[in-house]
Amino acid sequence: MSPAASTPAYRRLSVEERRAQLLDAALSLFAHRAPEDVSLDDVAEAAGVSRPLVYRYFPGGKQQLYEAALRSAAEELRHCFDEPHEGPLLPRLARALDRYLRFVDSHDAGFTALLQGGSVVETSRTTAIVDGVRRAAAEHILSHLDVTDPGPRLRMTVRVWITAVEAASLIWLDEDKQPPAEELRDWLVEQFVAVLNVTAARDPQTAALVRALASADG
Repeated sequence: MSPAASTPAYRRLSVEERRAQLLDAALSLFAHRAPEDVSLDDVAEAAGVSRPLVYRYFPGGKQQLYEAALRSAAEELRHCFDEPHEGPLLPRLARALDRYLRFVDSHDAGFTALLQGGSVVETSRTTAIVDGVRRAAAEHILSHLDVTDPGPRLRMTVRVWITAVEAASLIWLDEDKQPPAEELRDWLVEQFVAVLNVTAARDPQTAALVRALASADG
């Protein structure tokens, strides 16, 4: 066999494939470093391409690339709450939290920069992307609760709990991922039940929901 025959044929990436490659490289960097600490040269080096090529796909520079990476991460986070509507509610919630905490774990120090704001490249667009994840999570949870027309107290309870999950995740990273993820997950599920019970004392809709959940759990 000749040397030419043994050399793999070069394949030019399509526009979609190249863009995905650059986003993957950017996400890998943003996952472990704050956006302001990542340059386009870093992204180009990680992707094995030239800086001009990065600009060709993201002419808006790092801001455009960061927003595109943020949308990709946000979509991944939304999928954390994709859970079949089968079986008891609390195990469903636990499985969603398992996926959420795996995301937090894999993005480690970059979790704040990716989804919690506080970056020098934060804009109204990035804030809207992050808020969209929170709203989507709330809608998923209300759907699992079989609530189609939640009142303000129930909506607030769910959204406050989602905020608590985010805060607990950040503290968990600060505390060197202690307690273990499984314990954190169980505590967050118990906290969800607790805040529902607190709201139930003031809101008939939530009280009826708590009774229904108790009945379903046997």
